[in-house]
Amino acid sequence: MIRSTCLFLLMVCFVGSLSHSFCDAAVQETPFDGKQSSDAARAMESKDPTLIYSTDFEVENSDWSFTDPKCWKKDAKEPKGNGGTEKFAVLSLFQKLSEYKPKVRSPFHQAILQTPVVESFQLDVDVLSTHKPYGHRDVCLFLGYENESRFYYVHLGQKADPHCNQIFLVNDADRTRISATTTEGTPWSDSWHKVRIIRHVDTGSIAVFFDDMKTPVMTANDKTFKAGKVGLGSFDDTADFKSFRLRKLVAADDSAGIKK
Repeated sequence: MIRSTCLFLLMVCFVGSLSHSFCDAAVQETPFDGKQSSDAARAMESKDPTLIYSTDFEVENSDWSFTDPKCWKKDAKEPKGNGGTEKFAVLSLFQKLSEYKPKVRSPFHQAILQTPVVESFQLDVDVLSTHKPYGHRDVCLFLGYENESRFYYVHLGQKADPHCNQIFLVNDADRTRISATTTEGTPWSDSWHKVRIIRHVDTGSIAVFFDDMKTPVMTANDKTFKAGKVGLGSFDDTADFKSFRLRKLVAADDSAGIKK
């Protein structure tokens, strides 16, 4: 009897030891690194039903068309001030002078996303102006794009005037300012900035956000173009772009976006 009890106790200890080892293996955490963080973010985004296009410009693809391809390149940049050490990919508009000659007065540098064509949407992108400071230092975002002479564009310029820091309509004629509200200018610096556009075709509203995602820096209301492509660029300056996200919208709510 004593011998049987001892054998039973030994078996219990052995099984318990194995169970403890498997539990330790199951809860052991994998060391955090940047790649896993990026993969996790993409996994979350893949479950987002509103997300219809996303790119970090890590690889070259045929999704984009350029008015002058020689002015653009995929590049790698060093992190600034965020404690990171690894380079990250950007779409770089690195050449100021373009051979593109628009039929009507409109931006020279355009990178247009060929698909999807969208109606109501939220566009988010990180932008770095790489041009030296001057009054019309600018970056442009495009929407409602039908062809090279029919589209809207947002001109984020350093110092506002009738041709700078406005929302414009290009409709088979030279650009026309359609801004209802704007600011004194876009405070470009040597740092990255977050830019967002929220467009609702049912109301015709266009709202532009710069760093502050609660209060728009520009607004407009126009129903000339319902559906169209979106894009990035500049009137005639240089800039870098990263973290491009495009989401579809349903409800006409201009006060806030889907993703913060």
